[in-house]
Amino acid sequence: MGFCVFRNVAIATRYAQWAHGLQREGSYPGTGKIDNIGCGNGEGATLNFPLAGWLGDIATPTVFDEVIVPSAQRFKPDIILESAGYDEHVLDPLANFQFTTGTYFMLASNIKQLAKELCGGRCVFFLEGGYNLKSLSDSVADSFRAFVGEPSMAAKVDDLGYLYDEPSFKVKQAIQRIKHLHFLYKSYDLLNFYGADLYMFSFV
Repeated sequence: MGFCVFRNVAIATRYAQWAHGLQREGSYPGTGKIDNIGCGNGEGATLNFPLAGWLGDIATPTVFDEVIVPSAQRFKPDIILESAGYDEHVLDPLANFQFTTGTYFMLASNIKQLAKELCGGRCVFFLEGGYNLKSLSDSVADSFRAFVGEPSMAAKVDDLGYLYDEPSFKVKQAIQRIKHLHFLYKSYDLLNFYGADLYMFSFV
């Protein structure tokens, strides 16, 4: 059938709101343009980052370090809920990205570290999309290795011969645009990142 009937993270968010007094929540990727930063009292509270096609191992760490990390530090979440999709893999037929097993290991490691630094390690990953069974199983397994502190197996499973040049200039332009749009704002209420959501919540 494909795609979601029920959104796992949305359901978890509603439960967290009910059980723990959570008030702020994230949004689904693809719902907002880069200039959609909220309005009224919420202006500056929405961060959308539409990524260029063929993004991969080179540009993704830059996006994480220059956009996700400072945004998370400013937001100061109490928990991170990650809707972890794996359809950005270069072998996946759905998306036009160039993630590898190593990309997912890096992202899982970095999100785990971010949660440790900002919210006492409170981080939940929800398995979502991925339509190539080989790349999906390898990438999910490597994400788990990142969680438990084991070394990546990406070098043994990734075939880098599939990769093309990445759109580095477009990525740099988008990063500078994001920094310009959000430089003066004090907090972010949501982040959209790649084919998965990175939700950051704060209890009140």
